[in-house]
Amino acid sequence: MKRLLRCLALLALAAGLAACGQPRKSVFPPTLSVQQLEVRPDGMWHLTVRIQNNSYGGMDFKSLDGQLQIAELIPLRLHATFERDIPAFAGDVLPLDVLPTPEMAKALAAAAAKGSAGALGYRISGSTLARPEQEKQPRSFDFNSHDWLSPVPGIAHTFR
Repeated sequence: MKRLLRCLALLALAAGLAACGQPRKSVFPPTLSVQQLEVRPDGMWHLTVRIQNNSYGGMDFKSLDGQLQIAELIPLRLHATFERDIPAFAGDVLPLDVLPTPEMAKALAAAAAKGSAGALGYRISGSTLARPEQEKQPRSFDFNSHDWLSPVPGIAHTFR
């Protein structure tokens, strides 16, 4: 009888352990920021947007739909479709070209005229489509961040 109880207990323990499976990794929204802004000779802005994966697992990023607001001016639309597989707690960059409004170009030129003392606030917000590594379908993640752009010393028409 004792032997039968031990076997049943052992079987119950094995079944319980088999049902556990892999632990799920926590998923958090990414952070997006402007890593660099370069003013091209034709007036276009070449943005290097950094996508920071804040999750405990890798994520496969598919698209970006948002807006960039410089100072308190009318925002620009940002849109891109891409493929970026970003590991846990890592980041990658995405190049984007945008045409600024004349007011934005003037505000950036005024900040550049001040040299290293010049800075211009910006806000980047919207959503990105990404598939966490443990999920089958991508889902939308909202982002909203703000920071400052300053002229890069020694590199004309470049802000970080």
